[in-house]
Amino acid sequence: MSATFASLSPTSGAGAVFLGTGIVLVLATLVGWGLKLRYAFDGPHAVIDNLNSRIRAWWWMVAVLAVAFWFGKAGVVLLFTLLSFFALREFITLCYTRRGDHLVLTMSFFVALPVQYWLIWIDWYGLYSIFIPVYAFLLLPIFAAFGADTTRFLERAAKVQWGLMICVFCLSHVPALMTLEIPGFEGRHLQLIAFLVIVVQGSDVLQYIWGKLLGRHKVAPSLSPSKTWEGLIGGVASATALGALIHGLTPFTPGEAAAIAFVICLMGFFGGLVMSAIKRDRGVKDWGHMIEGHGGVLDRLDSVVFAAPIFFHIVRYWWV
Repeated sequence: MSATFASLSPTSGAGAVFLGTGIVLVLATLVGWGLKLRYAFDGPHAVIDNLNSRIRAWWWMVAVLAVAFWFGKAGVVLLFTLLSFFALREFITLCYTRRGDHLVLTMSFFVALPVQYWLIWIDWYGLYSIFIPVYAFLLLPIFAAFGADTTRFLERAAKVQWGLMICVFCLSHVPALMTLEIPGFEGRHLQLIAFLVIVVQGSDVLQYIWGKLLGRHKVAPSLSPSKTWEGLIGGVASATALGALIHGLTPFTPGEAAAIAFVICLMGFFGGLVMSAIKRDRGVKDWGHMIEGHGGVLDRLDSVVFAAPIFFHIVRYWWV
């Protein structure tokens, strides 16, 4: 526990990140309270109330992540196991399923999901890298076929596969960063996760801000009306600069950090578009309502889901 405490001390990389995040959240909270007192003291105000609910949600999310970091690898693996469970539940809830899918869904939640994270826990890269894309991909449709229900079989099987890939396989690459053995970077894996989350989530926030300030031209109005080219360019450029600024958290040089940040920000943006397309297909605005002001788990993690595997393999193939 003492080593874990040291990794979160204010002088450590991860500790400095949480300290800085806490300062930003305190300032944001004060601004939110000030706006409420000035403009909506006696009643509701849609924009200000939404802002304050998002700030409260960020407090909770940062606190949960800090607790997970405190417990090191075990805490991070457990946190993302739970996040995958809730994300998969949100995904499957919006999918068309039938009675014949019950066995496959049970196996997805209580076999495939925990086994994937157990393989990461024991650092069996050779298997966790193919367990869902190969073995779950082949075996789950076999069990589904035994249900002898052929109604929309292909659609149902594909949705389960998509759910496992998005919510479990891709997301599991975040804690998988803890298994990488990088020369000269021992014991600082939490900082890689911090870099990934800060850059990708920062890109989302910065795209939103730039879009509100300058946004005129829609990227894909039928998928996500709020996303603009101005927001995309400004947000990705700003997050790329942010990645270079916090390169000290990583084994990368400033130029390498900027290049990697650029790639994962683009993947995060495309991930948001894909997940928005799925929501539009299902006729919903949010994946769920678990996080106040943010919708569901997938609404908050859609960009991380697409960025995490790319980030993991860039680091693994060039730095390990």
